[in-house]
Amino acid sequence: MDNSEVMPYILYGIGGLFVLIFLTKMFFMVKQQTTVVIERFGRFKKIAYPGLRMKIPFIDQIIARVNMRIRQLDVGVETKTDDDVFVMVQVSVQYFVIPEKVYDAFYKLNNPEGQITSYVFDVIRAEIPNIELDDVFREKDRVAQSVKESLSDVMKDYGYDIVKSLITDIDPAQVVKTAMNEKEAAKRIRQATLDKAEADKIRVVKNAEAEAESKKLQGEGLAQQRVAIAKGMKASVEELKSVTESSGNEVLIQLLITQYFDTLDSMAKHSSSNTIMLPHNPAGINSFFEEIRNTLIAAKLVETEHTKGKK
Repeated sequence: MDNSEVMPYILYGIGGLFVLIFLTKMFFMVKQQTTVVIERFGRFKKIAYPGLRMKIPFIDQIIARVNMRIRQLDVGVETKTDDDVFVMVQVSVQYFVIPEKVYDAFYKLNNPEGQITSYVFDVIRAEIPNIELDDVFREKDRVAQSVKESLSDVMKDYGYDIVKSLITDIDPAQVVKTAMNEKEAAKRIRQATLDKAEADKIRVVKNAEAEAESKKLQGEGLAQQRVAIAKGMKASVEELKSVTESSGNEVLIQLLITQYFDTLDSMAKHSSSNTIMLPHNPAGINSFFEEIRNTLIAAKLVETEHTKGKK
């Protein structure tokens, strides 16, 4: 086979290879949550969205693939509070490219992370210096919302939208954290002391009330006991008077003597009884009976004189 016969096959091969390369360069794939920026001779041509797409080979060029997912940027800002305490504030900003503004996101802003970082610094250093350290932790949501609003107003012009802005950490110096912990510990100890004192007060008051109620009941019981004894003695005197035909004083003396010996008998049976002893020898008993008799005579004389005075 001479060269003239081989040449057509070579040309066919070269043509087929060119066609294959042409087709390969013509079609391209765009992944989900991604867009492709295409330029023609250095000038923006179009935005290609996910799927199988086509361009003119060697004329249209893929310049960039833009990520459409939500991204997060963490920014650490050191600033000073209103009470002159330096703190490190960690801010997390979640943002994404607006699908309708891919052109602006790619061409208008060269470094979106740097732009967002600058605005975070600006807002944090404008807000935190007006708040005392103790209030920074309570006001962090408001400060985070201020960061989001400020970034949203600016970044939309560049094709970005802000999903969320979060203050994830507020870290003062270690010596400040130690002082805050000691302050909180002292506060809790003081509250615990007050609670214990209040509990002791309640216990003392309740014990006093219980003791007063107990004494009241004891007094009422003693009074009822004495009334019962008096009624019993009265009944006994009346009964003995009707049986022995003795006077009331004589019957009373007999009852007192009987009570006296009953007391001695009870003390003999209960040796642990704590009782004051009255004299019980013969002379002492005579003296005891004499005192009872004299007392009853004196009471009778007073009653007689009182009756005469009324008449």
